[in-house]
Amino acid sequence: MKTLVIITHPNMEASIVNKRWADELRKYPDKYTVHDLHRAYPDGKIDVEKEQQLIEAHSHLVLQFPVYWFSSPPLLKQWLDEVLTYGWAYGSKGDKLRNRKTALAVTAGGREKDFTEEGKLRYGLDQLLSPFDTTFLYCGADYRSFYAFYGAEYETEGDPDYLRKLDISAQGYVDFIDRL
Repeated sequence: MKTLVIITHPNMEASIVNKRWADELRKYPDKYTVHDLHRAYPDGKIDVEKEQQLIEAHSHLVLQFPVYWFSSPPLLKQWLDEVLTYGWAYGSKGDKLRNRKTALAVTAGGREKDFTEEGKLRYGLDQLLSPFDTTFLYCGADYRSFYAFYGAEYETEGDPDYLRKLDISAQGYVDFIDRL
């Protein structure tokens, strides 16, 4: 079965990294389903049953998003609140995420060195993303960690080194998902 990649980016057209990653995944439609929440729900009204069916039709689940004020964009939080329901995702009969391989793919504006105890932000992405880890754990999913691109706000799209870094990152992302 395929991997479902839920992308939540409030301005995907202006994105560089998330857009590049999505384009890379779309090259392999036999392996990945790319589902853009902002495109699917521009009004913010999520079709919970449709989303649950989409998850059930895939073997793995990846949430892709930019780190947004050290969390996720609001639509992803809403999606988690509405889609991962009692009796479906958790609870005595909620088993739809149980043992499902899950992961995150995130872009961070800050540099990797900023996300350390000694760095500017004093916390690593592993710590900042722990609510997702805990959510998947609570639902019995097999959480496989995250793939990250650091320094997005410092990069220049016209720089050849940056373009190489972006291509390497996109291929690394595909490899990460394939190893879930």
